[in-house]
Amino acid sequence: MPPSDHQETSSVPFSAIRRVISSIRSDQIHAMEINKDANIQNPEFELFHKHVFDRFHHLSEPTSDDFLSISWIQKLLDAFFTSLEEFRVLLSKNTDRLQKPAMDKILSEFFDKSIKALDICNAIRDGIEKIRVWQKHLEIVLSALDGKQRTATGEGNFRRARKALMELSLMMLDEKESGSGSSMFQQRNRSFNRHNSVGIKDRQSRHSRSLSWSVSRSWSASKQLQSIANNLIPPRGNEVIASNGLANPIYTMSSVLMFVLWTLVAAIPCQDRGLNAHFSFGRNLNWAVPMVLIQERILEEGRKREHRSCNGLMKEVVDMEKCVRRLTEMVDSVRFPVTEERKEEVGKGVEELERIVSGFKKSNDPLEKQLRLIFHKIMSCRTEGLELLNQAK
Repeated sequence: MPPSDHQETSSVPFSAIRRVISSIRSDQIHAMEINKDANIQNPEFELFHKHVFDRFHHLSEPTSDDFLSISWIQKLLDAFFTSLEEFRVLLSKNTDRLQKPAMDKILSEFFDKSIKALDICNAIRDGIEKIRVWQKHLEIVLSALDGKQRTATGEGNFRRARKALMELSLMMLDEKESGSGSSMFQQRNRSFNRHNSVGIKDRQSRHSRSLSWSVSRSWSASKQLQSIANNLIPPRGNEVIASNGLANPIYTMSSVLMFVLWTLVAAIPCQDRGLNAHFSFGRNLNWAVPMVLIQERILEEGRKREHRSCNGLMKEVVDMEKCVRRLTEMVDSVRFPVTEERKEEVGKGVEELERIVSGFKKSNDPLEKQLRLIFHKIMSCRTEGLELLNQAK
């Protein structure tokens, strides 16, 4: 199945998105009640849902100062990784339920969402690479305005810093206007799995092939998210009964997958990112409450910054944009010889920039490594699940 070739992103008011999030159809509510009963009858499924709630609960705390920071995103990925591993074990321990005819369709839909998720992982990895490119320009600014150098306040140093700041601003402005990334990333998305398919049987290789090997320049993260979100609704009562309750944790894991991918796209710059994918959680599902709270908070952050930046809501990126804006204004308005007051102002801006660059240096590599682990966990869970499903037939 080819990835989406639509580059345009539809504009949906945030008020409309909120209505989509909070709306629950009557048949969904009925399904939730049945699902709840099924969980009570199966303590193993109920425990899985409790663990999902616990893992995301601390991420939803409103007093969290690190919301959408790199460290917060790493905790989010940890929560997803452990949930997916527990789900994998759950499937392997309930192979008898996989023999039900209803499971073929339900699991196949989940695995289809999983393969589409690999594109998002690669797009996010490219977003991390974009941040590294920005970081190089920031380092030029730091080098030019290094207070330890005698010439740090010379006209040549300020020209050098101004040039790096202007190039960075234009690069980030291109991100806003095109919504599809700078030209260096438009040609092709490198896949985490590009060199890791050797030794996999042909049949399994067809199942686990990442769409990211052939992502086009018009590929859209927003469209891909919507494709994953399609048909993401709680299972109906007959589906729960037909699957002996296993449809419930499958829906839960599908929702967690969608939520985590949507959050990553919201936070990290990537090709045609956006917050307008239509998906919702039932508020009567206890495990979903923390994710609903996080989702609403992210939408609020996006609303506040809607006309300012499309470079992602990651805290470090937001701080970087503010710092670059202030430094640019100071550098543009400087007069020579530089006054002591202006030297002090520039020095404070440079100190703030040093903190931001240091944070990127420490965090970007671990974040990319963690994302790579997520990529391979999704692939291995899908391959193993398809094997279990084939054996059950």
